[in-house]
Amino acid sequence: MGTGRSGVRDWMIAVGVAAVLLVTGLSKQSSATKSDLLGYALLVAGGLALAARRRAPVPVLAVTGLCAVGYQAAGFDVPAVAYLFAVYTAVRAGHRAVTVAASVTMLAALPLAALAAGLHDTGAALAQARGALELAWLIAAGAAGEALRQAERRADEAERTREETARRRADEERLHIARELHDSLTHQISVIKVQAEVAVHVARKRGEQVPEALLAIREAGREAARELRATLEVLRDDATTPPHGLDHVPELVRRARTTGLDATLTIEGHRNDVPARVDRTAYRIVQESLTNIARHASATTASVLIGYRPGTLVIRVDDDGKATADTPPVPGVGLLGMRERVTALGGRLRAEPRGEGGFTVHAELPVGRTS
Repeated sequence: MGTGRSGVRDWMIAVGVAAVLLVTGLSKQSSATKSDLLGYALLVAGGLALAARRRAPVPVLAVTGLCAVGYQAAGFDVPAVAYLFAVYTAVRAGHRAVTVAASVTMLAALPLAALAAGLHDTGAALAQARGALELAWLIAAGAAGEALRQAERRADEAERTREETARRRADEERLHIARELHDSLTHQISVIKVQAEVAVHVARKRGEQVPEALLAIREAGREAARELRATLEVLRDDATTPPHGLDHVPELVRRARTTGLDATLTIEGHRNDVPARVDRTAYRIVQESLTNIARHASATTASVLIGYRPGTLVIRVDDDGKATADTPPVPGVGLLGMRERVTALGGRLRAEPRGEGGFTVHAELPVGRTS
């Protein structure tokens, strides 16, 4: 939209300058010789060339300069207005050396063009050239272009500085969160894990049967410690340990079985590489779904489906728990977080009771436009 408006504005300026040059030329000429017609064409061409000044500032500088010299040689004592516009644009684009060289050439070429037009007095030729391209206006055009270029450069630097500051603050906040998580959770999880390990060890040492619930607590403590460690490493931007993804889903299903849940895993389609964010999100969906089943569903069976479809990764987790269409569960933090992850990737999530009883989580994640 902005580019289109700039193009229209450039064309309006070009047509306006061409009209001014042509009217000025017509007011100073009374004949209609072949040389005059060429001069009129050069006046118009020099003005219209400004329409391309943003896209090609140096070629436009050359064209407007040649047109100015050309119509001066044809006998048209008309100011080189189009060339001044071209000088401003070229300097603004950063072509200072080229603009200075072109302008020096113009200052030398215009008196020669005036002499070629029929003036035999060198002083009169220099005066006409000075009138066509006043040095003060030339310097002003270049100075204006340079001033605007410097202002745009400072604005770009300020924008980069703001972005760097925002990134630095985000990094600091991420490290702060990592420290808080470490200080508040690591100790408590370690205590749970150690206590469970000791209880299992004591029971086995006494020859007693270890309760499944105690084994599940021990395994959950170990997994929580691993998850927390992985989360802290991600927050600290430590890429030494890869995050959990689809390759770890079988382990989730195996752990679900240790709690007494008859969990199955089905993989459909040909395994393709998926973007890292999709990989992590798929793991989290399965993890959260199985966690919710264990905590709230009172289910005996659960099925996990990973489907590789063209351009889409499908994750579906079903259970035969107590959820019914008449009493839909209230979405908790887990479901909300799941939905946020899926939405951030441009995918779709459906989490609702099944018609035959139980609950289903169905997610479709795009794999073709996420990185």
